[in-house]
Amino acid sequence: MIDPASIESLKQSIDIVDVIGNYLELKKAGANYKCNCPFHREKTPSFNVSPAKQIYHCFGCGVGGDAIKFVMEYEKLSYPEAIEKLAAMYNFSLRYTKGSGDYGEAKRVLELLQQWYVGNLDRAPEAMEYLRSRGISQASIEAFGIGYVPDGREVLAFLRSRQIPMPKALEAGVVAQGERGDLYARLNRRITFPIYSPAGAIVGFGGRTLGDHPAKYINSPQTRLFNKSRLLYGYHRAKEEIYRRKEIIVCEGYLDVIMLHQAGFHTAVATLGTALTAEHLPLLGKGEPRVILAYDGDSAGVAAALKAARLLSAHGFEGRVVLFPQGKDPADMVQSGEREELERLLGEGTELIPFVLEKIAGSYDLGNPRQKEQAFAEMKSFLNQLSPIVRESVIPQAAHLLQALPALFGQRRDERPMQRHFDQKREDPAWQAILRTMMENEGLIDEVLDIVSPEMAGEYRELFEALLAGNRDHPGLQGLAIDERVRPLDDEAFRSTLLAQLERFYRLRLRELTQDRSLPYQKKSYLIRKIKSDILPRLKRGEWIPYASDSTL
Repeated sequence: MIDPASIESLKQSIDIVDVIGNYLELKKAGANYKCNCPFHREKTPSFNVSPAKQIYHCFGCGVGGDAIKFVMEYEKLSYPEAIEKLAAMYNFSLRYTKGSGDYGEAKRVLELLQQWYVGNLDRAPEAMEYLRSRGISQASIEAFGIGYVPDGREVLAFLRSRQIPMPKALEAGVVAQGERGDLYARLNRRITFPIYSPAGAIVGFGGRTLGDHPAKYINSPQTRLFNKSRLLYGYHRAKEEIYRRKEIIVCEGYLDVIMLHQAGFHTAVATLGTALTAEHLPLLGKGEPRVILAYDGDSAGVAAALKAARLLSAHGFEGRVVLFPQGKDPADMVQSGEREELERLLGEGTELIPFVLEKIAGSYDLGNPRQKEQAFAEMKSFLNQLSPIVRESVIPQAAHLLQALPALFGQRRDERPMQRHFDQKREDPAWQAILRTMMENEGLIDEVLDIVSPEMAGEYRELFEALLAGNRDHPGLQGLAIDERVRPLDDEAFRSTLLAQLERFYRLRLRELTQDRSLPYQKKSYLIRKIKSDILPRLKRGEWIPYASDSTL
């Protein structure tokens, strides 16, 4: 583990404007700096960086945090990885506590083997011949670190020559233990493809056999470093272009990724011998790109595309499906010089939701009433996973495909609650100023605890509760802290503003009581008199009064 005191020292030695300025072009705006937010699409800059507070906040999408949080989000790194990245940027020496050596040792094993595998490739003519036959250039071989692993006994000999303990090699996933306890190399006479984390740290290997082994491709096993369901091959090379273009191409194999990059499609990645799963989604969603599923057009590819499109649609992703015809795949098309055709295919395709609807409809005999009913049930189940607005917009297409009435897919939802929700989203400068003042003067929090209930803050209830809980890292509070439009109030203005909000709350409560038919008459009359004759007059006189709920009035 990294020593917490070392992390604090690093925080004190870095400046957030300098850190973010390494990634984005910041422009001075008053006491802060501004630019377009890198985490969502926008035309008007709403991404603010405060040198005084050492935090950033986007008023468009709500993201915020300190310099470490920014590097984590922008670079797609874990917390320790972001700390180490910043330390390297600023030539800062981190201190580590005991217990961190195992993790680092596994990384060292993988890095040493990668160097050895790369060096072996030039001495493996059969491997080089295969790579050339697939059209892979020398530049791509070097860029992706392609190598070769010889006989497994040579692997064990290499590990011993570097004095690597076998338990560490076992933990790194490069050797395995047989039934009789003997150790053997997992990769044997294979072309190797190093697999990296989003941060660019090597975490495992893929291997392609050159013989008649039944498993053409194999990957490293699950380890502390390697989880194939959370990794995408090539992502560490593609991430900057993914963020820039707001697009990610997901294909099926190592060679597809390498050849697509070789042809200039630098947003290509691939799953690691597994279907796209929910565990991939956090990584896939970084930067909010449109997802292009570029799969083979055979039955297996269509099934994988359908499963992935269902998953992505249900989680709000946008994108399309591209199926390659006549048994071709992206690697084949690049090799045969069909780049323009490949570009056309990737630019077209079918949007995710229409693709799912069409495949569902096409998998049943709609002339058979029973099968049509089954198609309807499956289609409705899929539509129910979508957001209400999206669902309603695609019901006409679903109805057309099944030749059914749109009404069968469900009644239109009541839009009034949604309208009320949007109405409540208006900014309230008074509560913004109250919260900002309490953030600047924490002594006021104790003073108003008995006077103000979180529900009185209305749309700002969550921020009020976060402030009471001491959660200064809440993105909304961080936004208020650097919003130059919101100024702290002096004592007199704070008191008068808060009293005005309390009066507003009780007047609104009075209006609700007069229209409430659920309360007994006597209870209702008492509450109305209490607010009219006691609470409001005292507030008018400038008195602090304890919060009064219906149960305490």
